[in-house]
Amino acid sequence: MSETLRVENVSAGYGQTQVLWNVSLVVEPGEIVALVGSNGAGKSTLLGAISGIVHVFEGRVVYGDRDLTNEPPDRIVSAGIVQVPQGRRLFTSLTVRENLLMGAYLRTDDEVDADLERILTLLPRLRERFDYLAGRLSGGEQQMVAIARALMARPKVLLIDEMSLGLAPVLVDQLLDILREINARGVAILMVEQDVQTALEFSSRAYVLETGRMITTGPSHVLLDDVAVKRAYLGV
Repeated sequence: MSETLRVENVSAGYGQTQVLWNVSLVVEPGEIVALVGSNGAGKSTLLGAISGIVHVFEGRVVYGDRDLTNEPPDRIVSAGIVQVPQGRRLFTSLTVRENLLMGAYLRTDDEVDADLERILTLLPRLRERFDYLAGRLSGGEQQMVAIARALMARPKVLLIDEMSLGLAPVLVDQLLDILREINARGVAILMVEQDVQTALEFSSRAYVLETGRMITTGPSHVLLDDVAVKRAYLGV
């Protein structure tokens, strides 16, 4: 079976508080898919449900032939699904090098150093900052570290939560170019993004989440021209 990520009629939330209702989503191998919606729509909650950090009340999260519903996060990472969290969540008192190696903490193979070299070639700024404390980097550099740390886990599906938050447009463009290269190397991407235009221009397909329910889906270029989407999310 192909390594397709499927969210099947998932309802999820925190404690007794339900945030998502019967949400379904598919990410095929090698795709770039956007999940968009206003602040508080439940986008980050859905990524958390996929990643095993938010409890799924009903429904399933399936990757290939594996049911990962409510599996521990480390098992989901080992399966190939890795999240770049909102706010980066770096170990600010550790160096860039130490942060990247933390991304490989589950690995037992002997190619960690080779992967580290490949990632530094992809992100040369991090080579220049290799021995800097992560907390002393700029916002854009910290986001690069967060992406690189996720890559050290060898993801097959990369979940990216609000990458553009707090960054200048020129930095966002640089990071999107990096993500395109990562995708070209075979990594599927599911991007959660409040900047709807950026997300739709970057992705091939998109889902729109509103107050915990999936309200529409389709090719990104079609949603960009959708009158209701323009009015609700693009200010047009």
